[in-house]
Amino acid sequence: MAKPLLDMSAARVFFDGIFTNPRVAHPEGVAVHSDGSIWCGTETGDLLRLAADGGSVERMGATGGFLLGIAFDSAGNCFACDLRHAAIFRWDAATRRMERFASSGIRVPNYPIVDEAKNCLYVSDSVGEDNRSGIFRYDLETGEGGLWCREAMSFANGMAMAPGGNGLYVVESDAPCISHVPILADGTAGPREVVVEGVSNVPDGVAFAPDGSLFISCYEPSRIYRWRKDKGLEVLIEDPAATTLAHPTNIAFKGDKLYTANLGRWHITEIDLAALPKAIPGKV
Repeated sequence: MAKPLLDMSAARVFFDGIFTNPRVAHPEGVAVHSDGSIWCGTETGDLLRLAADGGSVERMGATGGFLLGIAFDSAGNCFACDLRHAAIFRWDAATRRMERFASSGIRVPNYPIVDEAKNCLYVSDSVGEDNRSGIFRYDLETGEGGLWCREAMSFANGMAMAPGGNGLYVVESDAPCISHVPILADGTAGPREVVVEGVSNVPDGVAFAPDGSLFISCYEPSRIYRWRKDKGLEVLIEDPAATTLAHPTNIAFKGDKLYTANLGRWHITEIDLAALPKAIPGKV
């Protein structure tokens, strides 16, 4: 394997929540709020807000379950997938209440994608109807919906909206690969296509960088990849000790910083990407 693009010195513990109250208990989901704060969801069902400078933690809501992926809409409402309740919850920015949003048909809601242009929420299902992984779609206002992409997937996990808004990039953890599912003009799912293969060993999360590069986090080993069409798959950074980067699941960007949730520990990691050579926009 080629040497990682970044040394582990580029990564640091952004917020250590092992002894805080509330505790950052094995976070799976992470997202960046418009105010610069970093939010995460925990195995105890807490939706937490970490101050932009990493100086404090606040519990914003709780489900009593196990939160997986989280995502914001433009109004600051936060959608959170809950493993225990087999449902998606929504934290309302106006009322500051967290309530069940949708659950129809889904069994293991893993990761949400907000699509305000089409007024819907896409959610990966890591089991799915008929014991298949797939993608569900729900109305962003009512929560009504059902199975959207019916093609079988090998443990659909993290997702990212294509930069043009016309498709979803989906992690298939058991393949291991990244697939692309087009969003057709009529809103239906187009034919799935594998776009990145050999993402060893267990890819989990995915996110697009501002320059259009696709970043992929691996639960095992504790590694993050960068993928570009013209360069292929590169190892961005890896922690052989699984300590600073400890089984990273979901990832999120804020400027030239990448934040990772670490299911293996009690902290959020920040990775400085400033040393990376810049990709040419549109070359993904």
